Amino acid sequence: MVVDLHPAQADLVFHALADATRRDILTVALAGEQSVSALARRYPISLPAVQKHVTVLERAGLVTKHRHGREQLVRVEIDTLDRARRLLDELEAVWRERVGRIDAILSTNEGAPK
Repeated sequence: MVVDLHPAQADLVFHALADATRRDILTVALAGEQSVSALARRYPISLPAVQKHVTVLERAGLVTKHRHGREQLVRVEIDTLDRARRLLDELEAVWRERVGRIDAILSTNEGAPK
């Protein structure tokens, strides 16, 4: 298995993606850069709570923030999302291979005498 997502970063990425609000922030930001204050208006939580969610996403490498005037703009890091997807694809391939081997064993045992 060739994974280019370091295990510690993978832990951060999947922890960040485990929360529905953070997943939604990513979805919104995928459409284009969003200010943290604009994001905060979308949710029934405080601005500091949204800032904490963005910090978790930033620590995981899923977003970056940069200042534009008085606003903090959030941009999705597509490369990190792509590496996480490739990791999941590789894990899926491993499990599909295992299930295939189990199926093969079961099908050869079906014709065996009991």
